[in-house]
Amino acid sequence: MSRARVIDCAIAVAVAAVPLVTGLTTEPAGSRLDVLGYGLLVISGLALVERRRAPVAVLIVTGLCAFGYQALDIDLPAVAFLFAVYSTVRAGHHVVAVLASVALIAALPLAAMLSLHDIAASLARGRDALEIAWLIAAGAAGEALRQAERRADEAERTTEETARRRADEERLHIARELHDSLTHQISVIKVQSEAAVHVARKRGDEVPAALLAIREAGREAARELRATLEALRDDDTSPRPGLAHVPELVERVRSAGLDTTLTIEGAHPNVPVAVDRTVYRIVQESLTNVTRHAAAATATVRIDYGADSLVVDVEDDGTANPAAVPVPGVGLLGMRERVTALGGHLHAAPRARGGFAVHVELPVERT
Repeated sequence: MSRARVIDCAIAVAVAAVPLVTGLTTEPAGSRLDVLGYGLLVISGLALVERRRAPVAVLIVTGLCAFGYQALDIDLPAVAFLFAVYSTVRAGHHVVAVLASVALIAALPLAAMLSLHDIAASLARGRDALEIAWLIAAGAAGEALRQAERRADEAERTTEETARRRADEERLHIARELHDSLTHQISVIKVQSEAAVHVARKRGDEVPAALLAIREAGREAARELRATLEALRDDDTSPRPGLAHVPELVERVRSAGLDTTLTIEGAHPNVPVAVDRTVYRIVQESLTNVTRHAAAATATVRIDYGADSLVVDVEDDGTANPAAVPVPGVGLLGMRERVTALGGHLHAAPRARGGFAVHVELPVERT
């Protein structure tokens, strides 16, 4: 039970018990009408348990109960109605609170008339039963707290927006620094190594392994730096690719020369955004590795929506050797980090019949 709920229960019990004990001590209940009146008094107090969830309904119930026990000659203040007015105004229902208060103020003299049968005493008792000042105070307290909560929410929202703006500015600053300091140098290394390899092959010379390694490192560094800069510049306003974009991704890979098939099985429940994006990145990275390193002719992508998990399989018929110990690259490490962060499992290794396989299981809660 939440702290607010405990407070509401305590207030409801107190408002129901204190006037009841006071009334019974002053004048013990005798007739059935007295029992009914004190029952209405208890109901009006206990109704305050729901004052946060249904303030208007509680306001109506407490008002009717106040009229009822006043008409049954139980002259006790309508404390529960005051709490209900406070809660209704705090919830923003100002008009309802004013109309209910005016209606009760107008009805209480009638209730007193029913119990006293004396017009003068009835009017006097109506004024004493629920003074207008208490109603105004209850409404003012509710409005003051509502305004305070609104200002607190605005202050919190402003703080979050300021922190987000500063983070965006810092991210863009880092992106600019990386671009200015690294992009040019890496581009020079990449271009020079590509040119050196081209010239050596054109002359018929043997290309040194170190030079080939430099060329591959330059390509990989350029690709990773480009991806990093894109991530840093992403302001979350542009749509990010997800599961819906996987068919388009597979089609691009197929048009580039790799015979790729896509199979989607199971229903399509709403999945969390993080899972949606992660699946796309896993398929993208897996197919990129196939096209660059596997020397494969075909590849298959299978996405299976299970009862409580989403399974992704990407396989190829490339030259991966099951006897060789796989050396995880940056791409595989990145995929593993993404999957682990979501509480999933990733297995990437050469297949027994040749080629390479990536198997990913991600937990998904149906909504």
